[in-house]
Amino acid sequence: MNRHLLFISLLVAFNTNSFCQDIIKGKVVDQQTSIALNGVEIVNESSKISVFTDSQGRFTLIAFGKYLFKKKGYISKSISVTTTSSLIIPLEVLPSELDAVLVTANQIPASIKNSTSSVAVISQADINQSNSTNIAPVLNRVPGVYMQSGALNTNRITVRGIGARNAFGTSKIRAYFKDIPLTNGSGETNIEDFELETISRIEINKGSASTYGAGLGGTILLSPFQSEYSQSQLKSRYTFGSFGLHKASFVLSHGTNSHNLNMAYSNTTSDGYRANNTYNRQTYTLNTNHFLGKNDEISLLGSYVNLKAFIPSSLNEDTFNNNPQSAAFTWQQAQGFEDSERGILGLNWTHNFSSQLNVITSAFGTIRKNYEPRPFNILSEDTKGFGLRSRILGSLFNEQLNYTIGGEYFRDNYGYSTFENLYEDFPSGTGSVQGEQLSDFSEQRQYINAFVETKYNLKTNLIFTLGLNFNTTSYELKDDFPASESNPNQSGTFNYDNIWSPKFGILYHLNDRTSLFGNASHGFSPLTLAETLLPDGQINTNLKPETGWTYEFGTRGTFFNQKLAYTIVLFRMDIKNLLVSQRIAEDQFIGINAGKTQHDGIELSLSCNLLKNEKFDLSTSFNYSLNNFKFKEFIDDDEDFSGNDLTGVPSDILNLGMTFNSHIGLSANINFQHVGQIPITDSNSIYSDSYSLLNTKINYQFKVLKSINANAFVGFNNITDTKYSSQVLINASGFGGSAPRYFYPGNPFNYYSGIILNYSF
Repeated sequence: MNRHLLFISLLVAFNTNSFCQDIIKGKVVDQQTSIALNGVEIVNESSKISVFTDSQGRFTLIAFGKYLFKKKGYISKSISVTTTSSLIIPLEVLPSELDAVLVTANQIPASIKNSTSSVAVISQADINQSNSTNIAPVLNRVPGVYMQSGALNTNRITVRGIGARNAFGTSKIRAYFKDIPLTNGSGETNIEDFELETISRIEINKGSASTYGAGLGGTILLSPFQSEYSQSQLKSRYTFGSFGLHKASFVLSHGTNSHNLNMAYSNTTSDGYRANNTYNRQTYTLNTNHFLGKNDEISLLGSYVNLKAFIPSSLNEDTFNNNPQSAAFTWQQAQGFEDSERGILGLNWTHNFSSQLNVITSAFGTIRKNYEPRPFNILSEDTKGFGLRSRILGSLFNEQLNYTIGGEYFRDNYGYSTFENLYEDFPSGTGSVQGEQLSDFSEQRQYINAFVETKYNLKTNLIFTLGLNFNTTSYELKDDFPASESNPNQSGTFNYDNIWSPKFGILYHLNDRTSLFGNASHGFSPLTLAETLLPDGQINTNLKPETGWTYEFGTRGTFFNQKLAYTIVLFRMDIKNLLVSQRIAEDQFIGINAGKTQHDGIELSLSCNLLKNEKFDLSTSFNYSLNNFKFKEFIDDDEDFSGNDLTGVPSDILNLGMTFNSHIGLSANINFQHVGQIPITDSNSIYSDSYSLLNTKINYQFKVLKSINANAFVGFNNITDTKYSSQVLINASGFGGSAPRYFYPGNPFNYYSGIILNYSF
């Protein structure tokens, strides 16, 4: 009897133990994008038993232990699982693996290997190759992209020549910080004020091959930095350098099994190379990520920038050659500057209905205040915007067909006033003094984008994509300034015709290493309300937005066991309704549709791992753009410029780079950049000189204490002390007998140095 009881007790105990084992559920995601990774192999290092993640990156384990997470193209990670709490496991892409890099610029996440359009990805390692105070050197290493930088607060980004004719700032290119638009209601974009340390990577989709809406030149997507889950750390950086540069930053990260919080602060000051060039910027960034159960993910993103930067403006040719450190005379006398605050706040929710269907929804708000004394007047601006963006991501036929359907609504209210600047009525050195009000406007700008895109894997080696974007945009202008005979009331409305923009793409894998791709896509760029105003104050309803088609054909692949990766793209962009800003006074422009442009080009990108072993690795990169951009039809004020080179775009850009890393913590990179000559006038009577720059950065990483790592660095820019124009102002006019001011001088030889401390706890 006792033996029977003992047997039953043992049987019950065994069954209880069998059925009450620890069940661990989790999800594997891409470190930089948080995109779920399917097909990740999870190996129990004791039993050698493997399980795999599903299409939503989810997995289930039935016992504690040490597990190895591995996927082709990603760095394997070994983790000790000791809790039943839901786990989030991020994996980092191997830098040399082209196949594994996931991109989202075309709405449906896919590896670069399977992208039917030209997409460039700038990794955090690429960002760290330069000083963290200026994004221009980072973007300028991408073929087809050129960022002119007259000062830290004076920039213009062009993609394949689009945006080059914008007088000031960046337009015709859309940008997003995660799912929050950084482009305002009239198509103007600002990304240079973001703290680079809070960005994990940058995606650039070149041309109009995007369903993100009104971006004729393409889309720039910034991904916020996310630290490891189940890890906490504090990182501080201090940088000093030429021209009074000082920068201090602090990043606090805290993670649990399924929650991640990152907070960052930075303060950057500089006296600048030129007169009236002082710069002071403070940034605050918050980014959190929360996995709530197996089906929901919520993230919060906030950014605030407080900037005061003086403006030296452009110089005429004589001053540029003989006294490049000076500021434009009137700007220095007025002590012109911009004092601005910019903030964004967004909430993103992802819900998985099933392994084949999920919804991503974002709600966001933006603010911007700016006060800018100029020699000709003082501008005061106040903008508040809000919006909603939602899309469905799904798959059918055993994931052979992937699709997305969604929409975006955005509205902002832009108030601006101008005042007299009385600086000439006061003693020299006083600077700007606000006088009587000259104007008082408010604009309500809104747009709606609706889009659908599909990706169909016809065979294992053939992919088709189809997409369609619908846009409707409207402006309403209110003139609150008292009307008079010399200043008529300018209130009115402006509505675009609805615009449909299709896209088509195809990709064919010749083999596991090589693919061919091609696409055709339509895009457009909205008009700013300022461009629609006629000299008599009325709105020109006959103006049309610039529209165009992009055609691409390219190949990408790898050789020599993936040591060499390449991408070659040939493209043509045909743009019509070319918008020309005619300058009729020192600060007054009017817009006209003046013709067509044709953008033909070749882009080549190569990266090669020359040597790699346990002690060191050596890699090189080669990026080249050849631009043949022409006015196809262009008649402006009875002058025919047809056949001339497009103004504001270099003839070619070459970047050569070499990077060295060693096991003792020493690393270095060197970059050579050549920029061809740039036509400055539509008549092609004046070109800027071509120039070449040589930059380098050296790092040494070492351990201070068990939990504190350090990285000391020093960098040198423009080592050859080349004299060059870092930005040009096209078609500038001289007033009062003065020579036109075309040139922004680039910085001569300069250095920066500093240290990073990283404390893990």
